[in-house]
Amino acid sequence: MSRKLVSSGSYLEPEIGFSRAVRIGNAIAVSGTAPIAVAGGTEGVGDTYLQTKRCLDIIRNALSDAGASLDDVIRTRVMLTDIGNWKDAARAHGEVFGDIRPACTFVQVSAFIDPGWLVEVEADAVVV
Repeated sequence: MSRKLVSSGSYLEPEIGFSRAVRIGNAIAVSGTAPIAVAGGTEGVGDTYLQTKRCLDIIRNALSDAGASLDDVIRTRVMLTDIGNWKDAARAHGEVFGDIRPACTFVQVSAFIDPGWLVEVEADAVVV
């Protein structure tokens, strides 16, 4: 099976040595996605809801580049630096996945690479 690598243009991809998404066959894994603004920096500074929306937009674009859509997502992982903000992240997640309803996990982590990031989101998809 061929391996397709998808880049989002993140400045961290070459430094860390990762792809935004990898597709092999009908399976796609989307890396932990931070709220990096289009022009660089952090989108929605201090706002978990806006940051989660940005993460999901980046994931949507990565899936599209891999030949999939949000409808193909079977699992998401939402990582927060403060689990007390889970409802803000859940609201953004629900706006995107309310009808799709993938398996989903919310967890608290101690920190991300950039201290301004409040959330990161991962996704797995299967194209049928």
